[in-house]
Amino acid sequence: MTQGRIHAVGVVGLGTMGAGIAEVFARNGFTVIAVEADAGALERGQQTLEQSTARAVKRGKLDADEQAALWARVTYSTDLQDLAAANLVVEAIPERLELKRDLFAALDQLTPPETILATNTSSLSVTEISVSTSRPDRVVGMHFFNPAPVQKFVEIVRTVVSAPEVIDEVTDVAKRLGKEPVVVGDRAGFIANALLFGYLNHAVAMYDSRYATREDIDEAMKLGCGYPMGPLALMDLIGLDTAYEILDTMYKEGRDKLHAPHPLLKQMVTAGLRGRKSGRGFYTYAEPHSPVVVDDAETALATPEFGQGRPVSSVAVVGSGTMASGIAEVFAKADYQVLLVARSIDKAEAALAGITKSMEKAVQRGKIESTERDAALNRISLSARLEDVDSVDLIVEAIAENLDVKIALFENLDEIARPGAILATTTSSLPVVEMAVATSRPGDVVGLHFFNPAAQMNLVEVVRTVCTSDEVTATALEVVDKTGKRAVVCGDRAGFIVNALLFPYLNDSVRMLEANYASVDDIDLAMKKGCGYPMGPFELLDVVGLDVSLTIQQTLYREFRERGFAPAPRLEHFVTAGYVGKKSGRGFRTYS
Repeated sequence: MTQGRIHAVGVVGLGTMGAGIAEVFARNGFTVIAVEADAGALERGQQTLEQSTARAVKRGKLDADEQAALWARVTYSTDLQDLAAANLVVEAIPERLELKRDLFAALDQLTPPETILATNTSSLSVTEISVSTSRPDRVVGMHFFNPAPVQKFVEIVRTVVSAPEVIDEVTDVAKRLGKEPVVVGDRAGFIANALLFGYLNHAVAMYDSRYATREDIDEAMKLGCGYPMGPLALMDLIGLDTAYEILDTMYKEGRDKLHAPHPLLKQMVTAGLRGRKSGRGFYTYAEPHSPVVVDDAETALATPEFGQGRPVSSVAVVGSGTMASGIAEVFAKADYQVLLVARSIDKAEAALAGITKSMEKAVQRGKIESTERDAALNRISLSARLEDVDSVDLIVEAIAENLDVKIALFENLDEIARPGAILATTTSSLPVVEMAVATSRPGDVVGLHFFNPAAQMNLVEVVRTVCTSDEVTATALEVVDKTGKRAVVCGDRAGFIVNALLFPYLNDSVRMLEANYASVDDIDLAMKKGCGYPMGPFELLDVVGLDVSLTIQQTLYREFRERGFAPAPRLEHFVTAGYVGKKSGRGFRTYS
């Protein structure tokens, strides 16, 4: 049973979010008065709640008795007057300011003065909503995340006039629901959406420029970052009309060009392509509200044809660091003969020891057999002479992320490698074309961006320059496929797909911290619990290294010249001070 003053809760609006919010309250012992505008909408909302709880029973999250008790706590109505018995009313109607203001003005007249009025808005001004009432001090934001029964994060939004005791009471309610609340100020997008939607908008721009296919963009972010959904699929789930309104609201408040809704969004919304709810958005669905994606005119673009590739049986990996070792392991396990070339035999042997340890761990975890480990290790040979790569089919550079050093290496490889050998770089953000034109064979140069740790991460970005031949691209795709990894194809642009979308989001997180809007812990919590990210932005920055992150952000800024891409001053200051993350013992957090 619930404790505290609030025990009866009204929920206005029973769409996906409203029905989910009603379910959350009813699950946790609150009496719920669920209100919709008409009988049809009310019936759909009730069906949504009943279907959701039926799924919970099927999955063992609820038993039949708990489900029956939950349903008994919810009463349904089309009359706002019935909310007079509520201690707290949560609004979850469409994201339009005038609608919300009109509703709150009506609720102000219908509910007792002590009733708290909350809006589930994801980006609109809670202050502007609150002043439509005679009790703005008792109006707050209570932003749940979709699906509300599952997502553990709630943003409690205070205005400049919110009564502290009201904020405390609503925060307590959120905790009684089993949620992890964070109190924030009234700023467009709050924490999670302010960071999320800039990233989503950038993905739309990337798609519209035909830089990469929708499938490759989505797969890159899922596999490269561990995100639960790709950005374009997520836009379809949220609704393109909702996404447009959120971005437009954020842009009007902050005037950040990165939040200006991409023109394609407006065009799609105008055409009725609103995502899953309309049956078509960036993807096409079996029917409106269906999660099942069906083939459409763009499906064939997901697997571009580059023709037949060249035969590859031997690979040289130049470098001895973590990435080089991981890449050598990947190729060896895929039946390639691998030559690992380091500056000295000692470094090469140290790299081989690391590969051996990695494979032994895989054996102990049952991922490979000991016979497979032994066979893979037998395929690796070592050298300290660059000249020994003269007979291999594919040479992969995995040295320091310094353009001058890489160019010098490619000049040497051009002189040593046999005609027809493919030269690849694992750079994560540097221009591949500058390495290509340093050779006499720019058509044979391609980017193969593996992700760290290479043995575990299943994504490889295949980067085509304006010079790269179709045959070489086809070869790269065939090689990646043989390793069992997922290849995504993109052009030679700073950051490629993953880093071009990831690092501006990380940079925005630092800017939010600089503005003292939220703490490191609150921002990390918002993105992990609210968006389902495996790590918060500051956790990730400390792991990647603030120096590495700064370099990538500087590269993006130099190429795109967007003011919003300029590295956050605090990021620069931390690097200058030597606070570069876990490897130095201090970054945005301190490590022992």
